[in-house]
Amino acid sequence: MPDVEQARVLALETSCDETAAAIVENGRALLSSVVASQMELHARYGGVYPEVASRQHVLSITPVVEQALSQAQLTLKDIDALAVTQGPGLAGSLVVGMNMAKGIATGANKPLIGVNHLEGHLYSAWVYTAGEQPPPEPRFPLMALLVSGGHTELNLMTDHLTYQPLGSTLDDAAGEAFDKVARLLGLPYPGGPSIQQAAEMGGRARFKFPRSWLDDTWNFSFSGVKTAVLYEVNDLKKKNGPLPVADLAASFQEAVVDVLFKKTLKASREFGAKEILVAGGVSANSALRKIFRSQSEFPVHIPPLSLCTDNAAMIAAAGYQRFVLGHVSELDLDVLPTWPLSQIKYSSPVRTCPSP
Repeated sequence: MPDVEQARVLALETSCDETAAAIVENGRALLSSVVASQMELHARYGGVYPEVASRQHVLSITPVVEQALSQAQLTLKDIDALAVTQGPGLAGSLVVGMNMAKGIATGANKPLIGVNHLEGHLYSAWVYTAGEQPPPEPRFPLMALLVSGGHTELNLMTDHLTYQPLGSTLDDAAGEAFDKVARLLGLPYPGGPSIQQAAEMGGRARFKFPRSWLDDTWNFSFSGVKTAVLYEVNDLKKKNGPLPVADLAASFQEAVVDVLFKKTLKASREFGAKEILVAGGVSANSALRKIFRSQSEFPVHIPPLSLCTDNAAMIAAAGYQRFVLGHVSELDLDVLPTWPLSQIKYSSPVRTCPSP
């Protein structure tokens, strides 16, 4: 029987266009992390092309897993459990990772844990590189802001794996709004990094774009600011002058970041949170990171840049938390392309994990 508290979890992540594998020990220490990006492949389409993503996962998954094991100087005999993204995500992409994980789990006689991708993003804040000084663990109750291409939501975490949903986006998620505005401004995909780079040379007060506060709720809405940018761009084009892309990008970014920061801070006060956690792809945005770190009255946890976008380390960290509680999945586990964090239910019986 392995020492569960020090368990090494090998995780696979293929929910969208990143083929990733990682090994995490004791839920925090990152021993290896490999990510094969398809960003350049999909840039020509202006977004992720699902069929192309699935085929690329098939090509990449085996070498990525082999590289993760080699990087950690381990073999499958040294692994205590397999974790894999079960959802949400693109169905075809999820299936590739799921089948690979099942094959490894069966062949190596290791327990398998299906993990919610969004839960993984939250647990990226617990991960640090092995050999470095461990940062303080987030303390509960914890206000968790999850911001990504498809999700923007606030959850109160009162303990590990325990989420109280407070609010989510009513239309565009923050990352989705970044992508759409980047397209309006003629900036390349993905929109988040493009907007950030352009904004560095712009004036954030040049345009007074609206903020949707949605008073008396913890929900978000970014379609209004996106539409305001569209109207502004159309008006400027009618004047036949050069489009002030940098100023538009900076003003738009300021509007989004302002709402994310102030609503999270207000919720933290109201629900008695001790600390704040910010995770997801948009948490890589420098303006968002700066305002939370410089103006928050609460301690703030934001993952390192390498763990903000999709990766397998976060899946390993979340899988570890499930593993220590005996939340082991059966081999008939199926993917869940739509699986909100608020609907996480691990119906598998809690059972003793098999010995390696």
